[in-house]
Amino acid sequence: MRFAHLAQRLFNTPIAIRPEKAEVVMAALADRLGISKMIRVDGTEGALSVGAYLGDEYARAGRDQPEGYSNVAGVAVIQVSGTLVQKLGTLEPYSGMTGYDGLRQNFLTALNDPDVKAIALQIDSPGGEVAGCFDLVDTIFEARGEKPITAILDESAYSAAYAIASAADEIYVPRTGGTGSIGVISMHVDWSKALTDSGVKVTFITYGDRKADGHAEIPLSDEAHANFKADITTMGELFVETVARNRGIAASAVRATQAGTFLGERGVKLGLADAVMPPDAAFQTLLSKLH
Repeated sequence: MRFAHLAQRLFNTPIAIRPEKAEVVMAALADRLGISKMIRVDGTEGALSVGAYLGDEYARAGRDQPEGYSNVAGVAVIQVSGTLVQKLGTLEPYSGMTGYDGLRQNFLTALNDPDVKAIALQIDSPGGEVAGCFDLVDTIFEARGEKPITAILDESAYSAAYAIASAADEIYVPRTGGTGSIGVISMHVDWSKALTDSGVKVTFITYGDRKADGHAEIPLSDEAHANFKADITTMGELFVETVARNRGIAASAVRATQAGTFLGERGVKLGLADAVMPPDAAFQTLLSKLH
């Protein structure tokens, strides 16, 4: 299949992203991935049209960003935008995605740059891949105290993006921006009926009863579903415990959000952010603390 690498990043793998955004990505790539129908867990059918979800937002998400980070009055401004992926191979967001590899390099470079007095993570992202996320989060968290680290939301930080934001010393969210979606999701695509209807029969020859679990060519068995659910639960608990550690709040309180999203002040009241403030005011606040 063409674009098989995209399918591997979307299906049968845990991703920390808002469900609506997952549908948007699927809708955008449906033709390329050979998807003709999208069914939600509740049985309703999802639209396979990007325009039905976004209007021109998808194109806006692909806007170019400055290379690496910008040093603004001694503050390294690192962009965290679009869908987050483990390896993008660039220092800057590209084609609507930001790579954890680039973020790590930018962060560590800024941390060791004598001309940088503080680091600002400028975040506007619905989240992305679980792989690589929590290692990056730990790197940022463990650097606390070396230089001030501030997450400035412009406009929202959800799921994996919120995990990154939570590692900062402080989080500022605009009144129309959001925090949360502290959860993990995995999507399984079942092509078995489509293959049968087209006269194609796929036979798996395996060693190990679970070797073919999750393959799109066969229905997802109850046993396979239970195994994947256990993995998702483990990763979800890792997410909860990480946010609880980073934000200094009880894990039970984080878990009680049930992966919900919260605008502006609601997120602050839950301890997911420190103050409601537009990005420019948040940056000025950071600058004032350096002098």
